Amino acid sequence: MASAGAFGSGGSAPPYLPQAWDVGALRFAVREPFPSRTSQVNLVCGSLNRSERLSVRSLMPENGVIFSDGIEADRLDFNSGTEAQITVAEREGRLVV
Repeated sequence: MASAGAFGSGGSAPPYLPQAWDVGALRFAVREPFPSRTSQVNLVCGSLNRSERLSVRSLMPENGVIFSDGIEADRLDFNSGTEAQITVAEREGRLVV
């Protein structure tokens, strides 16, 4: 299970601490958590290490999307019943500035 911060249920997000570049971990955040009369917001941020997996299932009947790094252009449709399994990648990317 991922270590995570709760929101909307009386909890608060963990404090932000910088993460070293060579850490084999992944941080995640929900960009626009939207609690409604029929839905909850239980998990909006957290981190995964190499042995952990985050499973996310969409309950949005239409217009749901999922994407990474704030690049909405690479989004995938994420409508009701679709499930995503998120893990730390085996291969590392290279940052070129």
